[in-house]
Amino acid sequence: MKLHFFSVGNIEDYRNNYSCYKVANDILKETPSLTKEELDQKIFFNHVSTVTEAPKGILESRIWGDTGFPGLRLDFNLGLRLDIPEGNFRVKISDFDSGQIFFDKYISGGRLISAEQYFVRWHVEVFLDNEKIFTHTFNLEGQPVAIRFRSPLLGDPLALLPYLREFQKVHRCNLSVCPDNNFRELIAQLYPDINLIDEITFKTYATYYPCMLISPMPFTLADYRKMALNRIGGRLLGVDYLPPKTTFKPTAPPVTGEPYVCIGVQSSVNRKCWLYPGGWDIVVDYLKSLGYRVFCIDKSAKQKNDGFTICKPEDAEDFTGNHSLLERANMLYYADFFIGLGSGLSWLADAVNCPVVMICGFSQDWAEFYTPYRVANRKVCNGCFNDIRTSFVVNFCPYHKDTPRALECQKKISPRMVINAIERLIVDKNLTPPALKNF
Repeated sequence: MKLHFFSVGNIEDYRNNYSCYKVANDILKETPSLTKEELDQKIFFNHVSTVTEAPKGILESRIWGDTGFPGLRLDFNLGLRLDIPEGNFRVKISDFDSGQIFFDKYISGGRLISAEQYFVRWHVEVFLDNEKIFTHTFNLEGQPVAIRFRSPLLGDPLALLPYLREFQKVHRCNLSVCPDNNFRELIAQLYPDINLIDEITFKTYATYYPCMLISPMPFTLADYRKMALNRIGGRLLGVDYLPPKTTFKPTAPPVTGEPYVCIGVQSSVNRKCWLYPGGWDIVVDYLKSLGYRVFCIDKSAKQKNDGFTICKPEDAEDFTGNHSLLERANMLYYADFFIGLGSGLSWLADAVNCPVVMICGFSQDWAEFYTPYRVANRKVCNGCFNDIRTSFVVNFCPYHKDTPRALECQKKISPRMVINAIERLIVDKNLTPPALKNF
């Protein structure tokens, strides 16, 4: 089967960025004689088959949507998929809302697939020998729809999670969600009305594979450096507002009857960690002076990358380990508050309405969910994560690597700044630390 890929974005927006895109450079090194059109097709094929992490076989799997014309079949299980028989067919694909035309060409035989995978209100017209034989406007209402919910990370999918229920509500579809096993229990507890499935069958009207990318290529509606992470799910799934928080109901009693605070000192890369020397030890000592038990709930007690070794603070109690997200959610629910980073455990704490002190200078204040207890030193170099001219994730400290100022955004947040945020939180939430209850 011959595959034809087309783009929603202007093709020149892709071509102008090929020099910055590793995949394009690798393809050109391997086959330097490709025409522009051939290179486009190879890049789109690579993106759709690998970056979206769609199930194996989806590119060639059967299209179940029958148009009533022999050999002409349509569904939206990998963006738009349209099977076209041999003949003098003209296919016109546009955005129903704006009228923008994405594709208008004669094509004979093969399968047409969109490079982009986010929500579009497609309008499809097919002509044979200049006579319109088929038209369809994308409409999810009453249709079986699936979302593949997966990610090796924690924060990104948790930012997307509230949009699952809103997607079903806004589009009035029969939604099923196929999550990774580590998210299944948490989703079932937070959103019991969502139907969870074990696999994607392709026998649906539409399937989405939400993918948050840092890329010079316009495969998604938003490079997530350019907008708040908790809004990107709405852009991808056609929901134009921030969903309300759900109410988490714990499934287990607290691990102790004593007041406690949870901390998370590690992230996916250690450049995101709080790097003030001895900072965590000072904060843990302060919390213990208030009478709190302090539980470190990272996945491991020690993590080494980026040239830094991040360890559990010595005086924090060791609750590290590969626990389920639901177990962690239960612990956070009963905690007086959580102190962490711009990383996954902070997103989990926020999801269960545990107040968060976020120590984070590498991104801008608007980049994550809002907490009034965010701690950052804006008097030094900071926020480069959200600068699209560079990449904090790919490049270690893009502005000051190999200089005394490297990662000063994470190094020059003082313990006093963190303690100030803790004290404000205690007052705002009307908490009485255990050591003060007798006064």
